[in-house]
Amino acid sequence: MKKALFKSFVELTGNPVSSALLKSFTSSRLSLPFVKPFSNAYRINNEEMEYPISHYKSLQALFTRSLHEGARHVDSSPNTLTSPVDGVVSGTGKIAVDQTFLIKGHQYRINEIMGTSDKAAAYKDGTYYILYLSPSHYHHFHYPVTGELVSRYALGGVSYPVNSLGLRLGQSPFSTNHRLISEVMTDFGKVAIVKVGALNVNSIQLLNSSKECIKGNDFGYFSFGSTVILFLENNPDFTPTVELNSEVHVGQPIGKWNQQ
Repeated sequence: MKKALFKSFVELTGNPVSSALLKSFTSSRLSLPFVKPFSNAYRINNEEMEYPISHYKSLQALFTRSLHEGARHVDSSPNTLTSPVDGVVSGTGKIAVDQTFLIKGHQYRINEIMGTSDKAAAYKDGTYYILYLSPSHYHHFHYPVTGELVSRYALGGVSYPVNSLGLRLGQSPFSTNHRLISEVMTDFGKVAIVKVGALNVNSIQLLNSSKECIKGNDFGYFSFGSTVILFLENNPDFTPTVELNSEVHVGQPIGKWNQQ
């Protein structure tokens, strides 16, 4: 029961009014009494936080916490793709333009996620990853590869919670939620990083507007619940190196390009 209550605080609902009220509450000092219970309920590792837990005066402050330097090791090999987030690999595989992605019982097409068929076509026969972040996870996102930002755009005006309830009740949540898409040109082709908001307000915050993307660098965070989707252009030398449903951390290798 306690976890269900806490989950509603950070994943919110499909109703804009109740979502706005919960957002206001979790962002205020009124939520301070819930900070330690939330941390305990989800067994959050307080030792890796940037500050002691007493520093966080609201649930949102705790949820958007940074980690102390060195808390995550980023694989430095130039030919590896690393996880952009702490989360669970809820989907991975090859991409076809007309393919549907089964996400917790619902089907989504890449052109719906990317916004247009032309945008989606660039990733035909490539590789995708779907990374789900639970309330317990660190909610910053980092670059999974080094390259140059060639496109950044936002889509969606209606949001639903990215959880089992939202996926049952929402009308194609991944294609209507507010989402921010960053496309990075790398030495191995283009990589799209799709950040999906999980509530009725924009919960995606960017830390800078630089076009320089360095693997492992923190470039933003989610204020509430979230999912990240990666799309990679087709490259016959690329091999995924992570299993479905496995837990991953920022900087951990999840794939590699086999250099000739």
